[in-house]
Amino acid sequence: MNIRKEQVDALNAVITVAITKDDYKAKVDKVLQDYKKNASIKGFRKGTVPMGQIQKQYGKAVLLEEVNKLLQSSLNDYLAKEKLDILGNPLPKVKEDFDWNAEDYTFEFELGLAPEFTVDLGTANNVTKYTIVADDAMLDEQVQRIQKQYGKLIPKDTVEQEDDIVGTFTNEEKGINNSTTITLDIFKNKDEAAKFIGKKVGDVVTIATKGLFDDDHKLMDYLKVGHDDVHGLDIKVDFTIEEINTHELAELNQEFFDKTFGEGAVTSLEEVKAKIKEDAEQQFAQQADQKFLNDVTEFLINNTKFDLPEEFLVKWIQYSGKEPISAEEAVAEYKKSENGLRYQLIESKVITGNNLQVTFEDLKAFTSELIKKQMAQFGQLNPTQEDVDGIVMRVLTNQEEVKRLSEQLMSEKMLNLYKEKVNFANKEVTYQDFIKEMYGE
Repeated sequence: MNIRKEQVDALNAVITVAITKDDYKAKVDKVLQDYKKNASIKGFRKGTVPMGQIQKQYGKAVLLEEVNKLLQSSLNDYLAKEKLDILGNPLPKVKEDFDWNAEDYTFEFELGLAPEFTVDLGTANNVTKYTIVADDAMLDEQVQRIQKQYGKLIPKDTVEQEDDIVGTFTNEEKGINNSTTITLDIFKNKDEAAKFIGKKVGDVVTIATKGLFDDDHKLMDYLKVGHDDVHGLDIKVDFTIEEINTHELAELNQEFFDKTFGEGAVTSLEEVKAKIKEDAEQQFAQQADQKFLNDVTEFLINNTKFDLPEEFLVKWIQYSGKEPISAEEAVAEYKKSENGLRYQLIESKVITGNNLQVTFEDLKAFTSELIKKQMAQFGQLNPTQEDVDGIVMRVLTNQEEVKRLSEQLMSEKMLNLYKEKVNFANKEVTYQDFIKEMYGE
């Protein structure tokens, strides 16, 4: 057998695999001998079928299978030995005049090669890292929300701005019939929200769904419509008012503090706000980190320049699925996936260039901390290490969980690397300003 590579250009190559009769004959003969021993053909006793008959009936199929096995294994071994960094998989070049009746065969495969490039994190100098602070307005709002949560519901006759409204959304054409509780501040469209003011139990308010919420996905919660239907949904829905309630806020006393935060945890309004501020800013830090990671990713994609073997990749997309797709569909699919592929290459370069690794010990420690945080959410503040270790080992026996947690941990390692290497600007913002930075609103 002979395998050789011809470099077409920096991003494309052709592998030629030449297989001779000596490479496959012994394997084909062995399989046919096994067939001969076990074949049941009419007119012959088991094991007495002439080899000529076996060859005639099974020879071509066995030849094709054994040559294909040999071809695939030798090609994979060659790619591994030569350490070729390829994109997609090798694509066989179709020969119209290929002759399976010959004794020697030559196969050609197109390769798309990964480009050579460098990633300099120090060039990412126009990225902002946000620190989100819980301002006084947010703290006051959160205190009032908790007071409302632990306060008393008082029935009312007429809707005012701060009321809870219980009712049912309906739209016969779309099959919508969902009972829910709303407050008027959930609506982005203030004109639609204003339609409820002054209404009474039994009244029906008709509102438009287009632009009703700041995120169309909220239609899934309030109207119970499917994900595929929510984007740009533009219909009228009726809301039949069934109850109107206001809240008598809970009194800010020690009983309230103990009920809300645990006995003796806080003893004053100032301590309540400090606790809320601490918890909120921990959550905000996670959101800010995710935006920082996303922004660095976007910068690297836009500013790390390299070519891809586009023609090869389009062809690979066209023929790599269960069924071939059209060339036009393959081009469209490539355009959709190009940035993702570029970042995979960039990410791989960052990981290898900075020796980022996920060891089993790292994974155990990372999973242990996640378990402790989850247990704390359910009131288990001081679990034994033995209990935690037992849960960790059970989790890590699930390969899907291992993959998911490994990806999370690597993402965390990359985030820490970016914080160290990227020349970012710090900016302190309120949560509302952060949302504006995120969505431009």
